This record gives sequence, structure tokens and C-alpha cells, in this order.
Amino acid sequence: MRRTTVLNLRRRTAAAVLAAVALVSTAAATAPADAVQGSAVPTAVQAKKPVPAKYPQVAAKPYLGWSSWSLQSTNYPGVNPDGPGSFINEKNILTQAHALATKLKPYGYEYINVDAGWQLGGDEYGRPIANAQRFPRGMKAVGDDIHKLGLKFGIYTVVGLGFDVYRDGNTPIYNAPGCFTRDIVYPDLRTTNGWDQAYKINYASPCAQKYADSIANLFADWGVDFIKMDGVGPGSWKGAPDDPNHNNTEDIEAWWRAVQNAGRPMMYTLSWSLSHRYADVWKQNSNGWRIDTDVECYCDTIVRWDSSVKARWWDLPQWIDDAGPGHWNNLDAINVGVGEMDGLSDAERQSYMTFWAINAAPLFVGDDMTKLDAYGLKLLTNREVIAINQSGNPARPLNQDQLQQTWYAKNADGSVTVALFNLADTPATVTGNFDQLGLTGQATVRDIWANQNTRNVSGQVSAALPAHGSKLYKITPEKTDSPSKPADLTATDVSRTTVSLNWRPSTGASSYKVYADGKQVATSATTSAVVTGLLPQTQYAFTVKGMSGGRTSDASAPVTMFTSKSGGPVRYEAEASTSTLTGNAGISGCNLCSGGSKIGNIGYDATVTLHNITVPTTGTYLVKVAYTDGDTSRQSMLTVNDADSYWVNYHGLGDNDWGTPQVTYLPMKLTAGANSIKVSNPNGYIADIDWITV
Repeated sequence: MRRTTVLNLRRRTAAAVLAAVALVSTAAATAPADAVQGSAVPTAVQAKKPVPAKYPQVAAKPYLGWSSWSLQSTNYPGVNPDGPGSFINEKNILTQAHALATKLKPYGYEYINVDAGWQLGGDEYGRPIANAQRFPRGMKAVGDDIHKLGLKFGIYTVVGLGFDVYRDGNTPIYNAPGCFTRDIVYPDLRTTNGWDQAYKINYASPCAQKYADSIANLFADWGVDFIKMDGVGPGSWKGAPDDPNHNNTEDIEAWWRAVQNAGRPMMYTLSWSLSHRYADVWKQNSNGWRIDTDVECYCDTIVRWDSSVKARWWDLPQWIDDAGPGHWNNLDAINVGVGEMDGLSDAERQSYMTFWAINAAPLFVGDDMTKLDAYGLKLLTNREVIAINQSGNPARPLNQDQLQQTWYAKNADGSVTVALFNLADTPATVTGNFDQLGLTGQATVRDIWANQNTRNVSGQVSAALPAHGSKLYKITPEKTDSPSKPADLTATDVSRTTVSLNWRPSTGASSYKVYADGKQVATSATTSAVVTGLLPQTQYAFTVKGMSGGRTSDASAPVTMFTSKSGGPVRYEAEASTSTLTGNAGISGCNLCSGGSKIGNIGYDATVTLHNITVPTTGTYLVKVAYTDGDTSRQSMLTVNDADSYWVNYHGLGDNDWGTPQVTYLPMKLTAGANSIKVSNPNGYIADIDWITV
């Protein structure tokens, strides 16, 4: 159902209040363009080609620095003494810049990003001007002082034409004769951005690009090195296909063009909680994007584990392959430096830093730089951890069917970076198996946070971790094979006679051989294969070997799976009359769903249980789940016969589209005969469920 959590609504409402200072920027439209108002408007623009990055050194690696928003957002005593967001002023920004230059600049931290609240209104051309009470010397002077410290200057803007600079459509646009604000909006003055606090810009008018150019050029004149554009859609729970007013892809393209042509290297990043189905647009037209809601809790600390640090483990996976030089997945600020203010245990602080580092996320601190404690400094200045981050090699999970998770990244030198996480609220042991990680034989295991090496380790790494705790290892095999053993073999689809497999690349391999029960059944030049000619309702153990010339790697860890029974796969509708619903779970319409219906409103005490899921033989089957999710991601437990439970992660569309089904899958052990599968989450709402197929 279209249920955005109270937390998210509260978080972004608070953000809107703190940012309610003349939202001036540009915005876009994908709806059909209406007639442009006004006279003496230049000729209509032609279709624009993608603009390559003019300054490829910008965002070649994830950036490091500091941002003001975490302190602006907190209710921690004394931080915002004059009301919400009052922390932001010239004195406080420069104090933080001096502290960063002293404490963190030697480790690569260099950006000072001034977030929402610096602006108050616009000049005679509708371009942003500084709040004179907070920044009496203006933003260029602030940037100049930041540059004198050897640091870089970042600034904030939002998508859309600010209400206050519209001025009945009579505001002229700088360096664009004949162009006024009336020429760049729609006749009905439709609104846009994550708060609906700006007019949507009509890019059918060439004046619109001129407006973006005018602001980007102004920022360049101020010496800006970094631009954060906020409220962008599709994303931020807006911009679904039936909501074109919140599709801002056109003005992201316009702003990228403006930034590239402004005559100064400036990083251009997008916020917040962008929709993944537009990832190609974001990659082509920005240096990075927020994949999630604000990390801050808007409470009496800066963050809390449940609000909303832990969500990143679930929201990131669908974005992993989109990160790379020039554009990175942004997980938001890293608030691990001041234990008293952060609202986290030391174990949580380490997990927070570890996760950001292994995933090549920008490391920008949100803490009060003048108050960093010894443990916070240790976390933020560990050169090995920073090097992992700067290598630009994002990690990925081996699986997410439990709260004890292993994330890994294979490195060019044959080593593997491995992080173990216990996301549960109680202590647990977490294990990473060498076989699944593509490792053979003995290895040296370096515990990076403990600064300890252990030689002659084989088979696995394992650690007893506290609630929300972690370990970070670099595992270096004593013998490096080429080709190496393929890692992370996974079944992605099963029919009566076929199984689809994929795996991670084998170092040095030019092709792969696929085996079923030790017999070669397929070859592949890529890291996926569809094995055909299998028997129905038959268990197979699949492995893969990398090939290079006459050399063959060791076999991957096996995946053991039953094919579907004769007549299968069988689909079980969630809304079937045989299903059991509890709490507020209920049937809702869904035009694109199977049967035109789904079960929604699941979570907390509301559950759905599907019955009579029948298999002939006890064993592991690939269970596929069709769902809809307009959020960033949601999770549930699938409990089989009130016994074994598995976690499943539903990748969300992030644009409030609850009508487009997606499919996820996971291997589950089922018992011969009829099984029941209960879908639940006692701690939060989940995706809407369409069907389960076995």
C-alpha cells in the first residue's frame, strides 16, 4: 500500500522547515510541454546530446570532507541555540573548516559543504543570494577563506524555480535578453521538488537552460567546488510514472550541461533517495546520488542505529554496480566522530564507518569537528580503511537471507576485502566461507581495525560479534591462482528443465565451464549461464570453473537446488482465498499484478500466510516472490511451517510507484508435501505481495 513511514514524513518535514529559505534553483519536466508564455522568446531548443564530463578528475574517487546538515538537524543541546537549523552561519562554518584542516586534511578530507539555510531570496535575476544575517560577507568571501585553508567549498541548492523569485513572471534571466521567469514555467504554475516548494520549469523553452547557466556561472564566480542539488525526483517518494510533475530528469541534464560549461571544475551531486530505475540518467548527468533518506534522526542526538543508519545495508545492493569513477553511491554523512552526540555504541560507530568505507561511498563527516573524541579520530583517520574506500571497489553481500551478513570485494592483487556484520539486536557469530569468496588454500588474514595479522588461515573467517557489530579483514591467499576460483555462485531462476546461474568474475579467466553433479553441462564467455536439458523435480549440485588457455581454476562453491516439479513452476497468489491475513493486511487493486490484486499493508502485527505450497521431496528450492515497493527498499521474514525463517530484501523503486511489480528470489528449504510460508516483519512495513512461485 502507499504507506510512507511516519519517520520518513517527519524527517523530510523537518528538513523542509530547516530549508525554508527561498528555494531557488531549476527544475525539469517530462510531461508534454505546454505553450510558453511571454513574448520575444528565443527559438525553441533542439534535442540536446549528452554532455561528457569536462573535468574527469572531479569525482575520480569518492570525496572526503564535512557537511553542515547533520549539526543543523539535531536537537542536541546547544547546537542550534536560536531555533531549528540556526547552527548555519559564517562563524560556525569557518570554525569547522579550521578544525577539519587541522585534524583530517592530512588524511584526504578536503570538502566543506554548506547545506540548506545559507540562502535568503534572490537577486534581480532570480539567482540566489546569501542570508546577510548569517553570512554578512557573502558566500564568495566564505569560499575564499575555505580555499586559504587548502580546502574546497561546497554549496547547496534545490530543484525548481523558487516561488519568491518568480515575481509574477517579471524577473529577467541573466545574460538572456528577452527571457523572463514567466517564460520558463508552465501556464498552470505546477509545482515540483521533494517538498513542492518550487515551480516546475518547462525545458521546452530555451530560456530554461539560460536560467540554469546563470546560477551555475554564479557559483563558479564564487569559487564553488561542489554543488548538492536536493529534492530531486523521480525519488524522494515522488515521481512515479503517473506523477510527471516530480520527474526532474530534464533539469538534471540541464544543470549538468551548465556545470560542465561554467569554466570551473565543480562536483555536481543529487539528493535525496533517488529512484534506481533512472540510474542511467543520474550516471550520465551527475557525479553521485543519494540512495536513501537522511541518515539523521532529527532527535536529541545526530543519528540512531534504527533511524536511520541500518537501512543502508538493505537499500544499497541494487545500486552497487552503478558506482564507479565519476559517479558514486552516496550513503549520506558519516557521524562516528563524537560518541556523546552521535547516539551510537562504539560497535555501531565501527560498523557505520566500515560499511561506508567498503562501499566506496563519499566520506563526509557530519559531527562537530571541534569535539572529535579519540575513538572517533581513530575511526576517521585509519589509513588502511580510507585506502579501501579510495580504491573505488564497492563491496557486495554474499547473501541477505539472515541478519548476519558477509560483504566482500575482490581486489586486483588477488586479495579479498571482507566485512562481517551482525545486524541483529543480540550477539551472534558471523562467518565468511573462503569457498564462497573464491579463495583457495591458506591465506593471511589481516584484521584491519585491530591491526593484527594471522597466517595460515584456511576455510573461513569467523567472529563473535556484539549487536550491530562488525569485523573488517583483508584476506591475502598465500598462493594466487590464475584463473582464480569463481566467487558467489547464485541461482537466479529455475524451471522444470533449466536453471539460470550467475557468479562473480574469475581473475584471469576468459571463459567458464558449468557443471551439474560433476558433469560439464554448459560453457559461457560471461559470468552467467542457463543450464538446459535438466530433469524435472531433480536435485542438482552446480559448480563453475574459470578457464584461461589450458588452465582451469578450482571449482566454485556448489549451489544445490531442485528443479521444478512436472507441471511447475507453480504460482501461489497472495490474495487467494486460502491465504491467512492478520492485522490490517488486506487485498488491494493492482492493474499490473497477477489477477489484478495484491496483499498490502503488511507489517508489525499484519501478516499474510500462503498455504498448500506443495513439493514432492524435501530439499532446497528457489522461491520467487513478486511484489510492489515504491519505497527505497523494505524487508520481511519468510517463515516456513512456523520453523525456519529467511529474510528477503525487496528492492524499491523509490518514486512512490506501488503499481509496478518486481521479482526477487531466494533459496529456501521446503518439506515434502504441503508447506505454509508466512510473510511478516514485526518491526516495520514491508512491500506489497503479489505472488510466490516454486
